[in-house]
Amino acid sequence: MSCMKKGFFLSVLFYLFFLLPARVSASEMKAINFTQKGEISELEFIFDNNDVQASKFQVKEDKQIIVDLTDVAATDRVMRAFDTSEFSGGVVFVKAYKKPKADKDIRVAVQLRDNVRSTLVRKPNKVILQIENRYGVFSQKKAEEGQSYKEKIANISKDEATRLNIPKSDSIEDILDNLTMSGRKKYIGKKITMNLKNVKPEEIVRIIAETSGFNIILTEDAKALPPISLSLVDIPWDQALDTVLEMSKLVAKKNGMILIVNTLENAIKEQEELKKAKIATLEQEPLLTKVFPISFANIDDLQKILAEYSTDKRGKISKDSRTNSLIVKDTSDVIEKVKKIVELLDTQTPQVLIESKIVEVSERYTKEIGLDQGLTFGYDPLGVGGSSGNNGSFSFSTAPAAGRNIFGLSIGKFNRLIDLNFRLNLMESEAKAKIISSPKVITKNNVKAEIVQDENSYYQVQTLAENGRTTNTWTLQNAKLKLEVTPQITNEGAISLEVAMQKDSLEPSSDITTPRNETKRTVKTQVLVDNGATVVVGGIYTYTTDESHSGVPFLKDIPLVGWLFRTKYNPRNEKKELIIFLTPRIINQEEAGLVDRG
Repeated sequence: MSCMKKGFFLSVLFYLFFLLPARVSASEMKAINFTQKGEISELEFIFDNNDVQASKFQVKEDKQIIVDLTDVAATDRVMRAFDTSEFSGGVVFVKAYKKPKADKDIRVAVQLRDNVRSTLVRKPNKVILQIENRYGVFSQKKAEEGQSYKEKIANISKDEATRLNIPKSDSIEDILDNLTMSGRKKYIGKKITMNLKNVKPEEIVRIIAETSGFNIILTEDAKALPPISLSLVDIPWDQALDTVLEMSKLVAKKNGMILIVNTLENAIKEQEELKKAKIATLEQEPLLTKVFPISFANIDDLQKILAEYSTDKRGKISKDSRTNSLIVKDTSDVIEKVKKIVELLDTQTPQVLIESKIVEVSERYTKEIGLDQGLTFGYDPLGVGGSSGNNGSFSFSTAPAAGRNIFGLSIGKFNRLIDLNFRLNLMESEAKAKIISSPKVITKNNVKAEIVQDENSYYQVQTLAENGRTTNTWTLQNAKLKLEVTPQITNEGAISLEVAMQKDSLEPSSDITTPRNETKRTVKTQVLVDNGATVVVGGIYTYTTDESHSGVPFLKDIPLVGWLFRTKYNPRNEKKELIIFLTPRIINQEEAGLVDRG
């Protein structure tokens, strides 16, 4: 029988250790995202699976919400703290860190502007912490969704509801939360009528407690307060209780379903004693010393920042310039804070490479059709200019002249026509040009960079002196290509650029005695670009068309023959286009802590 039991026991152990699925490794937290949706702020934790256990509790004294995530791993990049104080909601700061004495757990501290309610919502591979931006938002949301207490707040206008603290239900615990929170409140307790004269606050509170059904404890000093009188008709019991507390200068503190009432004076003394106790504890806590080598941050600036976290009159932060290190002597809690701050701030400054391309395209097209110097001829009616017959000279030419294609005809004598001469211009010209400039510059985040290229040209100037002599001097013409840019990297990884660009050019010229024509172009702008993306920051497009001719009215418009009575047909078209491209790229993302190295 014992052998059978032993075999059964071994079978169970084999099943437990080998057949049951075992968890190989902890869940991994991929990201922490913060969004504000109307009057609700959401802190979203994203995991690689759906097995994460999450819990939360609230520290009202410090106005904090603490979220504990069990058996979770995350990189330093994911657990990086971020400031949300620029948002108008209730969340000010969020910090995730390894839970003390539990390396496999992560704790997230959410600093609030004021004590408000929160709730955890689970979704596939996600845990979402929903936080009110003011007390009562959850109540209003549920009311809009048609909850049972809708009729109780139906008399509140929409504008008023945004300013009041409204309990989410008529439960005792929720109403007590509303009483102990700061700000204006909306009371929804059962209505009562009270007409009391010279009654101690203790008795009034007892009557209210019997009506509401919750437990209340008064301190001895609160019980000894003088009697008061009040007459209240058909008001919620929670409002009556709040009124009694205010009239008697009492302070309520919630402990689960129990309300502890104390005098304001005693409450202040308790807070002071608690503060003194904390100070006394800190004074007795042993001091530790730790050296923090600083690699990238300015050691003087970092020392000033960390000095604000030192324990008063006990903590000390010194610097060693030779090794560029900070020596911190303080309590273990302060050293742990300093360690997190140093890890966050002592990172490489991001460096940005800005590549720009300046593309210039120009096209020119000209045409000339017409007679050059017109048509000339003579007429001899008697034929005395030479012998009879068609004798004389005759010539035909198609030689180009002055860059033009010339068709010419010259006849010395033909019958009675003498000295017939005309030259026909036929010219068509087309030119295209493309110039690409590509300045590049690298700089640190929030540091202005500048790159300049100069093109110099000289032209000769003649000056007549008083003695009659002529002197030649050379005058400088300068064309500048200049790029000034200041990058700023956003928290999302995009790059904000403040750009100032100048592009000058000089027209070609073969005459050294005249200055060359200048063209100056500048652009100043601010633009937001994704890392590695290309953006067009500016462009100039010009199109010029020109045509001019003159001649004898009416006669110049006659087909073919009109060429004899007008100037050449000479249209001219010119196109110019300038486009500026910018491509910023962060070249040390991993070293600067902008991407996850793992």
